[in-house]
Amino acid sequence: MLPGFLAVAALGAAASFAPPAQATIVERVVAVIGERPILWTELLHRAAASRVQIRTQTRDLNVVSVQEQELYKELLQRMIDDRLEEQQADRAHVHVTPEEIDRGIANIAAQAQQTQGRAVTTAEVLDEVRRRGLSEQDFRDEIRRQILEGKMIELRVRPRVRVTEQDGRAAYQHWADDVKAQNPVEVRLLVKRILPGSTPEQVQAVETLAETLAHQAQTGQADFCTLVSQYTDDASTRSSCGSHGPQPYSQLFPALQNVLNTVAPTKVSDPFRVRVGADDLVVLAQPMPQGSIPDYEKVKNEMMQRALLEGLERGRKLWLEELRRSVYVDVRL
Repeated sequence: MLPGFLAVAALGAAASFAPPAQATIVERVVAVIGERPILWTELLHRAAASRVQIRTQTRDLNVVSVQEQELYKELLQRMIDDRLEEQQADRAHVHVTPEEIDRGIANIAAQAQQTQGRAVTTAEVLDEVRRRGLSEQDFRDEIRRQILEGKMIELRVRPRVRVTEQDGRAAYQHWADDVKAQNPVEVRLLVKRILPGSTPEQVQAVETLAETLAHQAQTGQADFCTLVSQYTDDASTRSSCGSHGPQPYSQLFPALQNVLNTVAPTKVSDPFRVRVGADDLVVLAQPMPQGSIPDYEKVKNEMMQRALLEGLERGRKLWLEELRRSVYVDVRL
């Protein structure tokens, strides 16, 4: 039984000789686009595979209910956009053939082959689709929608988009930041702790020692690992040259992220203050070599393509907003 799927009106018997009670199914309209409705059963049908996934991830019915309601809201907006694109496609006499859908599925199999390192057939793709709760026809319908959207973007959005060198460099910066955030990084630390209740003179003594150690490491007078083993207050890293091992960039303290951005690998930073919980620390950091990010010129074509795709997505959103303003849209969910 799907909650809210069917509205049932029970017809009670007026007397002992009355006919048996009957149930009447009442369909529900969740949105209207122009003069065409989107029905509750259509929304549920599109949400079927996602609902299965939600219900396999948790058994908490309250969590399931909240996640499904969010799913319905997001999916309904997507269905409205699909309907608007279909209306524009009909007016422009743009269609998708069964052969184009077949090629789309074949392309998915080819992409899976690249990631899995073995031949993947379309039959295997369809088996995986069914395993995830979609019928073959539902899958073909989704491929058709994606191809139709691509055609309409090329027809209505692409002529509006102009990509400049500045756009390419902005895309490169976003990409480089993402690569940094996702790749583990290693930073060696020499930590000096400022004890609670320290006097200004005691704090100054710790900072002066840190400055002296930084100077020795920066000028080559002393090996950083040797200094760590002799002076660090972090006993857990004394034998590992101050390293906690590779860590996700996004989980590092902002001060350590700044070291990675401004201090060359194997060089030692100036001392800086960090507060960790109740501890006030003075830290020297030595970033270790990481996988290098290629210069912009080496990936310029890819970055210009990335900028184009980002521009097309922004243009598509603006185009759909214009369509919504020109067509009656009534959301009733």
